[in-house]
Amino acid sequence: MTDTERDAVWRVATLNIWNRQGPWAQRLPLIRAGLAALDVDAIGLQEVMGFTGMPSQAHEIAEGTGWNVHYAPAWAIGGGLTMGNAILSRHALLDVQSLPLPSPPGVDTRTVAFARVDCAHGPMPVFVTHLTYQLHHSDARCEQVKVLAEHVAKLAPIDGPPPVLLGDLNADPDSDEMRFLRGLTALGGKSVYFADCWSTTTGAEPGAGHGYTYDRRNLYALRSREPSRRIDYAYVRGPGKHLCGEPLRARLVLDEPVDGVWPSDHYGLVADIYAAKRHHDPF
Repeated sequence: MTDTERDAVWRVATLNIWNRQGPWAQRLPLIRAGLAALDVDAIGLQEVMGFTGMPSQAHEIAEGTGWNVHYAPAWAIGGGLTMGNAILSRHALLDVQSLPLPSPPGVDTRTVAFARVDCAHGPMPVFVTHLTYQLHHSDARCEQVKVLAEHVAKLAPIDGPPPVLLGDLNADPDSDEMRFLRGLTALGGKSVYFADCWSTTTGAEPGAGHGYTYDRRNLYALRSREPSRRIDYAYVRGPGKHLCGEPLRARLVLDEPVDGVWPSDHYGLVADIYAAKRHHDPF
């Protein structure tokens, strides 16, 4: 990709970093190096831990990279310890916010990290979230994606740069909550449409495989004894009026161990999205 072509593209990535579980001291440099090698405009992180008065794990990952960081706590664990989502970028982060999501009583509370990433053809509206994980709580995730869509409608008007949604959504592609985001079903009498960057590009190619991001091949994921699943996503509202927001390609990253250490229990996902305005191709 030439510099001119790269300037026309938003490259985004998402990774659930598995908080501080496992060998964090060994995992941290793998995550930092793996993300730094991607040349991305925006990174969404989930399961990020923070402690009052101290740098969050997102700040630890960004150390030495020059990246800007927005950490948005979601769950107050206690004693000043929180867990939430983060946005990292080499570009300035504007209008940063933490947006609420509904959560069932008695389970971890959830939020959305929001920022406008001040890159070419932006500012790019980026929403990063982590939905309720319990397998039997599809009803909760349905409520969460409805509110997420409302946040997007409010903060990313249809005539502006297309919004990007990144995160560990804890839902399979054929679930109601993911079908809602892809415009395949309505929830509460309302519907929306976002393009799933994986399924509309690489995932649609012959022999692409399932694109599992939580994979029993990963020994840290195997410990939960859950099935292998594709639950981490990059969505974009597009292509729009000027063909902005067209997903071009997507791939799994940070999906191999180094000397027996996996970067996380999830794999990362990186996607290229066309961001420049274009005319429709003539016939």
